[in-house]
Amino acid sequence: MTDAVGSIDMPDARDDVQEKKTRKGGKRAKKGPLKRLALFYRQIIAELRKVVWPSRNQLTSYTTVVIFFVAIMIALVTLIDYGLNHAAKYVFG
Repeated sequence: MTDAVGSIDMPDARDDVQEKKTRKGGKRAKKGPLKRLALFYRQIIAELRKVVWPSRNQLTSYTTVVIFFVAIMIALVTLIDYGLNHAAKYVFG
């Protein structure tokens, strides 16, 4: 009987070539910890330069909306707490 093409018994020659091409450790293995840290900070600065920062007017309006929303949520939770407090006093005496 003949083996099927690509059977488990016959390893391909391409597998050997791929094993030789793979490097252990990658790019990070060649750099020291200080160089990696410096690269990390350079990447942070590069990403922060891409950020679209809000204008002063937008920032003021966003802050106002957030403070207003938080005040409404505080009032809502206070009312629910007050109602449940009175309900518990009514039920348990």
